[in-house]
Amino acid sequence: MCYKILVIEDDLDIQELIQEFLTTQNMSVDVASDGIEGIQLFQRSSYDLVILDVMLPNMDGYHVCQIIRNKSSVPIIMLTALGEEKDQIKGFDLGVDDYITKPFSFHILIKRVEAVLRRTCSSPAHILKFKEIHIDIEAYTVHVNEEKIDLTAKEFEILSTLIENQGKVVTREILLDKVWGFDFYGDSRVVDTHIKNLRKKLKVPYIKTVKGMGYKLDT
Repeated sequence: MCYKILVIEDDLDIQELIQEFLTTQNMSVDVASDGIEGIQLFQRSSYDLVILDVMLPNMDGYHVCQIIRNKSSVPIIMLTALGEEKDQIKGFDLGVDDYITKPFSFHILIKRVEAVLRRTCSSPAHILKFKEIHIDIEAYTVHVNEEKIDLTAKEFEILSTLIENQGKVVTREILLDKVWGFDFYGDSRVVDTHIKNLRKKLKVPYIKTVKGMGYKLDT
């Protein structure tokens, strides 16, 4: 799985090194050099983890953290040159998941990142996830950014199939066989109608049409 990380750090040397180290671990990395830019990036995309410096121009890391926490439970690792206990407690009170004091080892940073992702992104077998979409197979529920979305049975099965095959093209024929059954002899375009309804309900841009073939779930 390729995790997507947002790094908000105004020291360009540290920013570049963090990006380089995370990229070598097959992670996708976006960077911002101040708090406002970081918030703008966060609002435009979906991330698995945010690495956030405290001392930032325009808007400090505590304020950035507060804004992110008002919208999302995405894990946050805070970086700071402030080593006092009260500064770390302030970060934890705002909901950060880990705290690293500068200067730090980049190898330790990688291990901390991996540990936080392991802790926050692992799911039970009956839970399917793609970005902000969460499906509970046993409870037959779907949530997007913690908001419950009501789907029909067939919409639920289509979405589950797409998540199970995320990044891969799922043909209309496969969806018809899996969701409608092998004995379905109707128009295959019925799939298109259900996909249209799914997109309308989920309000996320991840269901892609692959012309002449079918659909896939991708960023």
